[in-house]
Amino acid sequence: MRKIIGLFGCIVLILFVAVPANAQLRLGIKGGLNIANVKLNSDIVKPYNVTGFHIGPLVELISPIGLGLDGAILYSQKGMDIGDEIVMTDYLEVPVNLKWKLQLPVIERVFKAYAAAGPYAQIRLSDEKSTLNNIKDQIETKSFGVGVNLGIGVELFSVLQVGFNYGIGLTDDYSINKIKDVMDIKAKEKNMAITAVLLF
Repeated sequence: MRKIIGLFGCIVLILFVAVPANAQLRLGIKGGLNIANVKLNSDIVKPYNVTGFHIGPLVELISPIGLGLDGAILYSQKGMDIGDEIVMTDYLEVPVNLKWKLQLPVIERVFKAYAAAGPYAQIRLSDEKSTLNNIKDQIETKSFGVGVNLGIGVELFSVLQVGFNYGIGLTDDYSINKIKDVMDIKAKEKNMAITAVLLF
């Protein structure tokens, strides 16, 4: 994981050096729907999807050839559903992505497809919130986590971006104890998100 993050850091540094002075810097607001789940290291407990949301400011730096970066600071809700008991956690999430926009003559002012990929870090903002109190003592949400994002989407009229994002947790985000007499089940997050960005 450290090698992946180190390699990405080198690419970002090279890109910042290589991006010409006339690259376009834009600000925006990003928001959307999270469909969160977790991958357990045990088949004894089966979690189900939980729906949350994310919102926050975004900055985008794109070169004239369509290659660049975007980054955001998001308030994000994620969680899991275990046996109809929903656990939700609030995070401060910071994704940084390499981004490529397909810029085709004639239609680029109306429509641009894009792809993005990069790491994210998240810090827990609150304790777990559960529909039933008896499960809260059995689940520990980690205070810090990292992962990787993959995304695709379209930009319309150079103002609105609509996309789909898939996040894969690289660290254990939850520790589940005392469920069905099994100790210390680890869980990594998986998160699908439908996103929209309004650019200024």
